[in-house]
Amino acid sequence: MEYLDRMGEMSLTEKLGILTDAAKYDVACTSSGVERKGDGQHMGNCQKSGICHSFSSDGRCISLLKILFTNECIYDCKYCHNRVSNDVPRATFTPEEVCTLTMEFYRRNYIEGLFLSSGILKSPGFTMELIYRTIWLLRNKYHFNGYIHVKGIPGADPELIRRTGFLVDRMSVNLELPTAEGLRRLAPNKHRKSILAPMRMIQNGIQDNKEELVLYRHAPKFVGGGQSTQMIIGATPESDYQLMQVAQSLYRNFDLKRVFYSAFVNVNQDSTLPAPVTGPPLLREHRLYQADWLLRFYGFDADELLDESRPFFNVLLDPKEDWAVRHLEQFPVEINRASYEMLLRVPGVGVKSARRIVAARRSGALRFEDLKKIGVVLKRALYFITCNGRMMYPTRLEEDYIVRQLTGEKDRIQFGQDGMSYKQMSLFDDAVFERPVTAQERFAAAVGQL
Repeated sequence: MEYLDRMGEMSLTEKLGILTDAAKYDVACTSSGVERKGDGQHMGNCQKSGICHSFSSDGRCISLLKILFTNECIYDCKYCHNRVSNDVPRATFTPEEVCTLTMEFYRRNYIEGLFLSSGILKSPGFTMELIYRTIWLLRNKYHFNGYIHVKGIPGADPELIRRTGFLVDRMSVNLELPTAEGLRRLAPNKHRKSILAPMRMIQNGIQDNKEELVLYRHAPKFVGGGQSTQMIIGATPESDYQLMQVAQSLYRNFDLKRVFYSAFVNVNQDSTLPAPVTGPPLLREHRLYQADWLLRFYGFDADELLDESRPFFNVLLDPKEDWAVRHLEQFPVEINRASYEMLLRVPGVGVKSARRIVAARRSGALRFEDLKKIGVVLKRALYFITCNGRMMYPTRLEEDYIVRQLTGEKDRIQFGQDGMSYKQMSLFDDAVFERPVTAQERFAAAVGQL
């Protein structure tokens, strides 16, 4: 506590500036997965629709206060801006300060929840105790009933993590790097076993709590929104195939809600780190997120998307398109007869549109016009589907041809504004020009003056 008293000499505004900036590398954009109504006695509520700059079903953007408890750290991870060997401004909140900030931000309608992470101050146990004390005060003294997401600290007392789990909606333990070898090279103070241990404890706690809630309806919930983790992408040489294998293993073995992928940002001058010429691998991060959704919601397996002979995603195609053009033997799919599972594998067909197709075709055969109204993206789907035995456009089931259509601009089939009708490309196709062709130019061309 003497250390926290010394940090009290810094103003709350100065601390907030330092610790919000230090938290920007921790990915937390996620739906909360928790719904809790206001009870008239506590401050706030928790909506299932979303949290942390996520968008709810009615279009609202919902946000949370995202801070570090401290950016002091005893570890020297090569990739981390807050590592002990870096000369950066340091700050540490007190538990009361975090509570004050959360309540004041909430009262001003700036936030609907709190995301609290931390560097390692003195020891993992000491840091976890401070986080627990903060959340306990927020729930019991300030009666805050909103969404709270905290980071579990590997190496802390499991009992502290368990107690914290009964106070928060979501917990996450960062895997940091995909492999144990990557941790040994870039984060020598962290170990794979010490990271997986609290993840397993949280998983078991969630399962035990579900069984308890069946017997005792009003029992307190343990991490009701589930747990998540984060992996840094591009700091170590793992392929996309290895990353997908790790993510799939985490989903299956630890019941994770989300795996977040964070494109590596080189904030330190260190010879052990790669030096990206083109900046952070953001497009690769995007493709990994798309593939992650295929694992979670579309019934794909990591071995279907990639293999050792093709260990990286095609950056020009989204992962489902890439899979489809490599498995043309399974296409075209007849929309009026295909199973729900096969519909999910058609590019341009999402989970909602696949469900709508299954429901709508019970009333009669579907046409391409119906698919557009249902929400199918026909510009991508038309190469892979038929309606009543016919394709929307006479296309060739050839990989090179379809890839050119999906990625090229000049050779792509041109559609009208309705998204349904197509037109033959001509000399005066508007897509070729930076401005529309004028009537005078069309007349001059028709009479041979152009």
